[in-house]
Amino acid sequence: MFKIIPAIDLKDSKCVSLIQGIPGTERVSLDNPIGIAARWVEEGASVLHLIDLDGAIEGRRLNSPIIESIVKEFDIEIQVGGGIRSKDDVEKLIKIGVDRVILGTAAVKNPLLVEELTTEFGSERIIVALDSKDGKVTTHGWAKQSAFSAVELGRKFEKLGAGSILFTDINTEGLLKGVNPKPTQELVLALGIPVIASGGITTLKDIVAIKRTGAKGIVVGAALYVGNFTLREALELEEF
Repeated sequence: MFKIIPAIDLKDSKCVSLIQGIPGTERVSLDNPIGIAARWVEEGASVLHLIDLDGAIEGRRLNSPIIESIVKEFDIEIQVGGGIRSKDDVEKLIKIGVDRVILGTAAVKNPLLVEELTTEFGSERIIVALDSKDGKVTTHGWAKQSAFSAVELGRKFEKLGAGSILFTDINTEGLLKGVNPKPTQELVLALGIPVIASGGITTLKDIVAIKRTGAKGIVVGAALYVGNFTLREALELEEF
């Protein structure tokens, strides 16, 4: 079933929405991430997407206490990413109750880590994040560009056991100017594992466009926070 997944991006202990992941471009900065999580759960979310931006950008997972509080407070599926660099990081998150862990930079730098983690914890618990700009996957909080396309790396990580791929189109991320479904569709067609899409969702029509690519879910952030539509309205599209 297609899932609408609200994002809670954490920076300096606040829930923020950045433009194309660039620090200092906060469109939204809210003081109570746990309260935001409660709001999305109350409105019907079945999955929450938590990203420690300090971890992704600086390599230090400064928002771990907030993540742990949200995991303990709410009995729904939770996926977590940002600054996860090692097996130990993954093990700690799974022990506190995180359902799925998202690896980005660490996976691209050390692909065999994905194989090790899926063997240890199960494929269904490991998501590999492929954040793409101008056709190439980036790392280190989107600061460095690799030589590989999302399709190339997606196929590689599928063979290594990844349970799903989180694909972010950085070219549209945070701009609130709509989606480009083509790169998501290319990835969906190239892989046999689920693809969760992210980047550019601005209207309910954008959600429909991504759903038609065959993606299994969409992460929604800025559009919810600025009030372009409500989560309840978006959730109605899960079964459309």
